[in-house]
Amino acid sequence: MAADKTGVKPTIARIWRGRTTRAKADEYASYLYEHGIKVLAQRALAVQQLREDRADETEFVTISYWENVEAMSRYAGSDPRRIHHLERDAEFLIELPESVQVLEITASKGVFET
Repeated sequence: MAADKTGVKPTIARIWRGRTTRAKADEYASYLYEHGIKVLAQRALAVQQLREDRADETEFVTISYWENVEAMSRYAGSDPRRIHHLERDAEFLIELPESVQVLEITASKGVFET
């Protein structure tokens, strides 16, 4: 896996998912970017915000990339699966997620190419 601009390559992906109503989706996308993605990007090697609009709801997925579990734990605390809810998440989200996925990156092509 190729290194990022700091020369460090990610080995861990942390994946968060949340759903909101379509009516709140655009406002939440802006809020999530300003108060979640920008802050996370200061700590992680890289961050992606994804969105899927469905008939009645919109799902957001945030993927952050980390050098290792220890680096992620410096941000997330001793339990890297612990959720860091944003202040207004309860206002926007249909339900508050209880955990995140933490996955080992075993292969990659493109941005983080092996």
